[in-house]
Amino acid sequence: MIRHCLHSEIDRKKWDDAIASCDNIYAYSWYLDVVHPGWEALVEDDYQAVMPLTGRMKFGVKYLFQPYFAQQLGVFSKQPLTAEKVNAFLEAIPRDCRFVEIRLNESNTLEDSSKGIEYHRNVLLDLGQDYETIRSNYHTNTRRNLAKAESNNLQLVDSVVSEQVIALFRDNRGASLSKWGDAEYKVLTQLVNEAQEHDAAFLVGVTDKEMAELLCAAIFMKTDGRITFLFSGLSEEGKRCQAMTFLIDNVIRQQSGLSFIFDFEGSDDDNLARFYLGFGGKEVKYPSYYSNKLSGISNVVLKALKRINT
Repeated sequence: MIRHCLHSEIDRKKWDDAIASCDNIYAYSWYLDVVHPGWEALVEDDYQAVMPLTGRMKFGVKYLFQPYFAQQLGVFSKQPLTAEKVNAFLEAIPRDCRFVEIRLNESNTLEDSSKGIEYHRNVLLDLGQDYETIRSNYHTNTRRNLAKAESNNLQLVDSVVSEQVIALFRDNRGASLSKWGDAEYKVLTQLVNEAQEHDAAFLVGVTDKEMAELLCAAIFMKTDGRITFLFSGLSEEGKRCQAMTFLIDNVIRQQSGLSFIFDFEGSDDDNLARFYLGFGGKEVKYPSYYSNKLSGISNVVLKALKRINT
């Protein structure tokens, strides 16, 4: 039986035990506490299968949405999931959640005929091989960009803090993104701090040869089996000298030969996906779920309820 648990009713130890078997950083209780305080859940049996509910009330409407910095949630199970099981959880979403727009995870396979399902692109790279083997599968353009980066005598640094990564992002790509504001960056800083308390995050940066300027920096989340490329910042000079290619290659080099999957965390953007695939990764699809039980609601209100990250 699938039951709805309020936040105070969730057994956090049993919850995290279930998530640990699925190798998904986003669904740990401490992670959800930061990105969506007060989260609720659907739980089957004695936490054999679970699903976080990230809901909110707006304009008198209770709805579910995808929190920032949590690309994939959905159903998690200690046993292999079937489409029937995933559907059972989706059908168990409380009826008072009248609008739902969430992203599930790569193990949540569903029938092609399922209503409200769309698929999104992720890129994964198996780091279980030695570095030279992995590098031999880099695309030609990636190897060319890496050679350019190496000719600039770039330096890798690990003394980076989250505020530096955020500043790089805000001053460059983030300057054109209106959906990002102080509240989101504050959550990210809190998330990094909490993850470091759990030994589940590391930060890396790249400087010029004089180590005078931070050209790019990135935040990685880490579980027993997966390294997730969560967030990054890149300057215009960093773009010119291929600093991000240099950074990712060095993380791959450091973690190669270990039992990790490198999760690029996207992307539906073709250019970004092409960049990630250039490191020899494979495309993996994961679903999103949409349900609208509202009627007679204005487009303005409906737009305000839509908060899926892209």
